[in-house]
Amino acid sequence: MLGLLFSLIDVYSLILLAAVLLSWVRLDSDNPLVRLIHQLTEPVLGRVRSVLPAAAGFDFSPMVVLIGLRLLKSLLLRLL
Repeated sequence: MLGLLFSLIDVYSLILLAAVLLSWVRLDSDNPLVRLIHQLTEPVLGRVRSVLPAAAGFDFSPMVVLIGLRLLKSLLLRLL
């Protein structure tokens, strides 16, 4: 069961990284892959952005979420 949760955390981390890369490339927002990644990441990133505003024009929300996922995974490993 925890293996599945770890896998989901890893997959979501990769999706977040893809969202960051897509923000640099600026593909068409009508692209199905772009829409899917946006739908999967924006609910989480939007909440973090509302608490942590952009600093000097940089959006640190993906980094905060990735660190949070890493901490969650580490905490779960310690509970075993």
